[in-house]
Amino acid sequence: MNTWMKLGGLVTLAIALLTGPLVAQEAAGPTLEQRIAGVEAYVNNVDPAGSKVVGIPGPGHNAWIMASAALVLFMTLPGLALFYGGLVRQKNVLSVLAQCLGIAGAVTILWFLCGYSLVFGTGFNSPWLGGIEKLFFKGVGPAPNTTYCYWVSENVFAMFQLMFAIITPALIIGAIAERMKFSALMAFVIAWMFVVYFPLAHMVWGGTGLMNGVWNADAKIPAIDFAGGTVVHMSSGWSALILCLILGPRLGFRKEAMPPHSMVLCMAGTGMLWFGWYGFNAGSALAADGIAATAFTTTTLCTATASFTWAMIEYIVRQKASVLGFCSGAVGGLVVITPAAGFVDAGAAMLMGVAAGAVPFFACTALKKALHYDDALDTFGVHAVGGTLGALLTGVFANPATNPNLVSDAYAAKNGLKALAESGTVWVPQLQAIGITLVLAIVGTTVIALVIKAIIGLRPTEEDEVQGLDLANHGEEGYILAIK
Repeated sequence: MNTWMKLGGLVTLAIALLTGPLVAQEAAGPTLEQRIAGVEAYVNNVDPAGSKVVGIPGPGHNAWIMASAALVLFMTLPGLALFYGGLVRQKNVLSVLAQCLGIAGAVTILWFLCGYSLVFGTGFNSPWLGGIEKLFFKGVGPAPNTTYCYWVSENVFAMFQLMFAIITPALIIGAIAERMKFSALMAFVIAWMFVVYFPLAHMVWGGTGLMNGVWNADAKIPAIDFAGGTVVHMSSGWSALILCLILGPRLGFRKEAMPPHSMVLCMAGTGMLWFGWYGFNAGSALAADGIAATAFTTTTLCTATASFTWAMIEYIVRQKASVLGFCSGAVGGLVVITPAAGFVDAGAAMLMGVAAGAVPFFACTALKKALHYDDALDTFGVHAVGGTLGALLTGVFANPATNPNLVSDAYAAKNGLKALAESGTVWVPQLQAIGITLVLAIVGTTVIALVIKAIIGLRPTEEDEVQGLDLANHGEEGYILAIK
């Protein structure tokens, strides 16, 4: 037995001597210090360069962004669909649902084919548009794209951003509800994504974007937009106004009552929007970190304050606080806080909530009444006015103590955002970003709508509009009541 043990020991020693260099080579990988540095980088959501833990997604951050992506999709399907669906007349409820579903499908296909690349690619090295290196999701896999986030898989990041691309054109539906052909809307949305959304999203969020003050050291306009004040709400809201003006009013507008057919559905949709918006705003931190926590907090405070403010103004003016007022105020608060959610503190969020309840209220009542435009579900009053207000107030209240990216030496110090943040003048580039967004949305929408109107027409026949778009466009009815 001893002989066999000695022989085994000699074999073990020989193996150790032969494989020692390989073991030593493997041991030359990440040292303990580098591993600790990697863990610290992960916890703090910072660049892991130097730790040799590069190109690896962090499970916690990945999980949060996957959940956030699902929450943002939940905002459209079913949140926005039910919110808008409840506000239209019974004969048009399915048309709204079909439009939301159609947009979700069409935009997803575009995003895979080229949209993601045009927005978040950098191959063109252009401030206006991304590149074509990621067409058909080429190279978009589980490894992070460190241009945008260090610890989130690029395919997860791409899916998260897809949900923003879906809901943005879906918001436009509210202004043109009950009077646009389904085929014309689909054609409009496809063209609008290329002309308005893809360029604007790259300019604001792309790694080489013209107005990406946080992540582009070479940004000519160091503006900030945490979750889509310009990209989502201003672009859709102002486009919605132009499209509803070109379409003209609904038959019987200002001559007959057109009340919501179900405030119950509207309230349910509002709750789903509010719930999903936590993914929209807190998810835009692209990590489960302190900035996400701030965005979660400010979103809650601003939204609740705006909802209460809108309803109380109604109570003062009309002696009744309506459910529609509470719902509209909540959505207004969500819109206004969106560009600011991760850049402002709790006190600023409360002030923004008051403004979000008051300013869109008057836009949806006094302004709409004075100008006589048929913004059916107040997309312009809430999203265009609220989004513009939010973009401006973001610059007024942006606080470096809340978000260190405002004074980052890597980016903000080079493009001028740091100096603006320290002097409290971030509102200057915000005004520039607002101006560019307005021009792009208004001009782009005008051209697209007029071309589609000339080719296939925008509106259904008067007979179809009177009958309702549910039957005319989809051959279905939202409610079939049994007759006994």
